[in-house]
Amino acid sequence: MTRAPHPLARRIVVTASFLLAMVGTAVGVGAFGGDPIAEAAGGLLAADSTHLAPAGSAFSIWSVIYAGLGAYTMWQWWDRRDARGIAPRAIASLLLNAAWILTIQAGQVALSVVVIALLLVVLADLFRRLTAVPPGGLLERIVVDGTFGLYLGWVSVATCANIAAALKGAGFGGFGVPSLLAVVVLVVVAVIGVGLTLAPRRPVAAPLAMIWGLTWIAVGRATDEPHAPTVAIAAVAVAAVIAVAAAAQWLRPQRRELATAPGTRDR
Repeated sequence: MTRAPHPLARRIVVTASFLLAMVGTAVGVGAFGGDPIAEAAGGLLAADSTHLAPAGSAFSIWSVIYAGLGAYTMWQWWDRRDARGIAPRAIASLLLNAAWILTIQAGQVALSVVVIALLLVVLADLFRRLTAVPPGGLLERIVVDGTFGLYLGWVSVATCANIAAALKGAGFGGFGVPSLLAVVVLVVVAVIGVGLTLAPRRPVAAPLAMIWGLTWIAVGRATDEPHAPTVAIAAVAVAAVIAVAAAAQWLRPQRRELATAPGTRDR
């Protein structure tokens, strides 16, 4: 069995990573004189750049995610053992978040796809651990499961928008049918979203974040350029499918759920 890092070292590294992510966020919003993310890299990540770009209001979810990450950073100072083994992945997610912002500010949109893909993999593995072992109580469910669920759900949608931006920057025109290609991507998002609802312990935050992102893609394509009603309708339909799947999981009879990792809940 891998020995857990020393509690103090883990707490310090998590805290330092969170602070670094906050500095990266400040850079991303132009607090130090640079361009905001929407204007960086030639505006490839602007709300009117691609068929999968969410409307600008969608990004307000970051305020909730960052508040949750701050709460997790404080909470883990009281979490003596990191019983669910998520601290290394939380650290990696914070560092990758900062790295993504820096790559965009440097105009390296293609490289940013690699970074956000790594972030998505890290968050998916973290999510797997959270759903495999129950939280220690309501506070942990909200601060840890809720925060990283929102984080994963939003990044799942943002990855699609990021890839679309990189393809546009590379001169790709969607084979002349960008709306159709966007709909195909949204179908893949639907599969992922439904898959998340089927995870153990009936996660709420991840599907909600995906529904949020999809709704704002629909708003963007219905009210802004590039105007694409077909994509808007598809985004609403996918959001509805994920919502129905999540509701179905919550309405089905609940079975007793036990931790699958012996010895992980010894506090």
